[in-house]
Amino acid sequence: MEASALGPARRGRRRTRAAGSLLSRAAILLFISAFLVRVPSSVGHLVRLPRSFRLTKDSVKIVGSTSFPVENHTAQVTSTGSLVFQNFEESMSGIYTCFLEYKPTVEEIVKRLQLKYAIYAYREPHYYYQFTARYHAAPCNSIYNISFEKKLIQILSKLLLDLSCEISLLKSECHHIKMQRAGLQNELFFTFSVSSLDTEKGPKPCTDHNCEPSKRLFKAKNLIERFFNQQVEILGRRAEQLPVIYYIEGTLQMVWINRCFPGYGMNVQKHPKCPECCVICSPGSYNPRDGIHCLQCNSSLVYGAKTCL
Repeated sequence: MEASALGPARRGRRRTRAAGSLLSRAAILLFISAFLVRVPSSVGHLVRLPRSFRLTKDSVKIVGSTSFPVENHTAQVTSTGSLVFQNFEESMSGIYTCFLEYKPTVEEIVKRLQLKYAIYAYREPHYYYQFTARYHAAPCNSIYNISFEKKLIQILSKLLLDLSCEISLLKSECHHIKMQRAGLQNELFFTFSVSSLDTEKGPKPCTDHNCEPSKRLFKAKNLIERFFNQQVEILGRRAEQLPVIYYIEGTLQMVWINRCFPGYGMNVQKHPKCPECCVICSPGSYNPRDGIHCLQCNSSLVYGAKTCL
């Protein structure tokens, strides 16, 4: 990865048919088998980091110019005064100072200018869809419910295989529900998430714009919605008695969730140019888990703190 922080002499910066038929087979199979505070006097810049980065606490000092090499292999100062980062690390976030010496004319004395830049590492949010759905079920202590649960997740996972998306079952509960005219009945409550996998690590790295996590997740959402709708259609065409386990029409609910990785948070006031970016927590703040914002911690003296000591 190469990120450039520019400034004057500065230091430190399937197809539709195939998918449809697969959905139909999956629904039928499931049915038969019964988802920058801007630093004073400084300019803020964000340097993006991939998900695979891990926070380190090593301190980094960058000293260099066009005449003297930078004392760090991850950065270099160009002939135009730009500082170019390569393999930017989280711990390299901080305040960078640029010292400039120049003479407006030959006759004038040398003038000195000092500029400060705040460089922050940032990462894409960990976003995913969370689904809930209800099924009419067998008695809550029945082994058929457990078998059905596994089958449902397997089918949904197969549907999303080509999208490099992952299905995770978050919660499965069986409850006795009192109906107004039908008395007590058993229902299964499923909660599952759909998140994108890192396509860059696969055997065939994907670089097309359609590989963006948000685009793949949107396609996954549509496939899942079609899958549950097809279950309703199949039940509607059924002449004989309903099976013991079947999807309850209209119970599929979906929520889009954004989370930042530990040590990162969103802050529209500090980083107004990128309000939805998960930016590394500044000293004086921390994020211990996958929350959205960095929490205040006066004893935190490092960037990307995950604990408040």
